[in-house]
Amino acid sequence: MTAFEAGIEQYRHELRVHCYRLLGSYDEAEDMVQETYLRAWRGRDTFEGRSSLRAWLYRIATNVCIDDVRRPRRVLPYQLEPASFPATALPARDDLPWLQPYPDVLLDRAEEPDAQLVRRETIELAFLVAIQHLRPRQRAVLIFRDVLGWSAKDTAAVLDLTVAAVNSALQRARPVLREQLPPHRLEWCATPSTAEEQALLRKYVDAWEAGDPDALTALMHEDVRITMPPYPFWFEGRAVARQTIVANLDPAYRGQWRYLLTTVNRQPALAAYLRGPADTVFRPFGLDVFRIEGELIAELTAFQLTDFSSHHLPPYLASA
Repeated sequence: MTAFEAGIEQYRHELRVHCYRLLGSYDEAEDMVQETYLRAWRGRDTFEGRSSLRAWLYRIATNVCIDDVRRPRRVLPYQLEPASFPATALPARDDLPWLQPYPDVLLDRAEEPDAQLVRRETIELAFLVAIQHLRPRQRAVLIFRDVLGWSAKDTAAVLDLTVAAVNSALQRARPVLREQLPPHRLEWCATPSTAEEQALLRKYVDAWEAGDPDALTALMHEDVRITMPPYPFWFEGRAVARQTIVANLDPAYRGQWRYLLTTVNRQPALAAYLRGPADTVFRPFGLDVFRIEGELIAELTAFQLTDFSSHHLPPYLASA
């Protein structure tokens, strides 16, 4: 490995997080980082040291992503249609640009330069949904100024803007973000998933294993929101949540479930494994990511996912 390659490689992780914040897609963030490194390698002779290597790479990565975010913004089901309980099962919508979860195991690498910058409030799903409502350059400005803590001057240099344009974009971006965030997320609390949250999830798993829908819904807010991308419909409220829970508790409907406690996007989460009628082991089914407010579940986002390798979770669970 050359000195140049070694120099840029140390920033791979934080650039991936940066691209993910801009795009809301883990898969696309991986692609954009690869494109960033390809452009950096091709343009290595043009790097003259007028800025830091880190700033130069951020400039390339941001431009790559800004070109890419001309695509439709990443969404969750509640942004598409009113809450409902379909009378018949509806198919998944793989044609829509769904928001994707980010593996916490990739946020916990202490050797990375930005380890202290990947705070919970800037990677939670609520933040990712909210920031998608901004225009591409507004999104980039807000991330550089309010997330990474860059000065207006440095942000302007990276984005080829004037300082006045950066300040103006930030002033327009902040009200949009406040409008889109859940009410209790207007003032962020930069803490990791707490012991109380993990205890709540253990109660949730215990109630699920006991087949008790009343105990499960008792852990939820009255206006709990449940989404299941890539399915476009979503549920709101305890009564409707109970309806969908009852169906899934029946082993004859899908099979038997097991859960592992984990975290995703710095939020408490459960890795769901399903053993179908013809299976001998429990196989990955999805990641249930929770937003907890006031010691109750305010939101559950159940991502369908059959490959847990990027999250460093077991590929299956034994039956016994």
